[in-house]
Amino acid sequence: MMNEKKDLINNINEMTKRMRKNILDMSLSAGSESSHFGGGLSIVEITATLFGGIMNYDAKNPEWEDRDRFILSKGHGVLGFYTALHEIGLISKDDLMTFEKTNSYLLGHPVMNRKKGIEFSNGSLGMGLSVGIGVALAAKKKKKNYKVYVLIGDGECNEGSVWEAAMAAPNFKLDNIISIIDRNNLQQTGTNKEIMSVGNIAEKWRSFGWNVIELDGHNIEELYNAFRKERNSTKPLAIIANTIKGKGFSFSENNNDWHHKVMSKSQYELAIKELKKKI
Repeated sequence: MMNEKKDLINNINEMTKRMRKNILDMSLSAGSESSHFGGGLSIVEITATLFGGIMNYDAKNPEWEDRDRFILSKGHGVLGFYTALHEIGLISKDDLMTFEKTNSYLLGHPVMNRKKGIEFSNGSLGMGLSVGIGVALAAKKKKKNYKVYVLIGDGECNEGSVWEAAMAAPNFKLDNIISIIDRNNLQQTGTNKEIMSVGNIAEKWRSFGWNVIELDGHNIEELYNAFRKERNSTKPLAIIANTIKGKGFSFSENNNDWHHKVMSKSQYELAIKELKKKI
């Protein structure tokens, strides 16, 4: 079992390298349309772990009724989502390269396409957890065992709708929903502390009745263990994933200029060089 787990962790790690390479390719290809580069990179290890080793799904039957559901509530993080769907065979490389182009189904925020693994559309932030609660409630009513994973931005937690949903999940004893908070400490126009501090975010989720695990959001083994941890509780689970916006490249890490930006050829070439050193 230990060797199997080690091999799986290594496979997921390799998956993240391919995902970052595809994120670079997509960002360069998007040209003047630009991309939400930083927020896509901060979630790569999270989505890779979910799709590469945790979630129950059938890539040959993406609308299988008993599949686990993933909802990207921080919709601008699509680069870290579409590339994970590519890894499991739902989105082709050719399709990835149509990102943000006319008539592409791969836009800057996800548009529902369940045949491609995109469960729900997203535009306005703060809505994904409420949707996820509805899906989790449906599972309970239908006596289904699937789980619902909702990925939320920490800046998104400024939205009141997030906390209405956070209050509802424990009330309905939804132990089948997992909220992952991408805690990169930045949002569109500045730091979370400057814009709207949420204080001790872990304690806030606990106070709303959730079990909470804090971890390094770029540590695949920590993520894997948290998702796999046995829970003898009716409480929902919130994972506070401490991450770095723009993770993986020297010019973008913790640099909020890369929240949404056009990538130049020279920046792309520098990033490729840095990525090759890690492979």
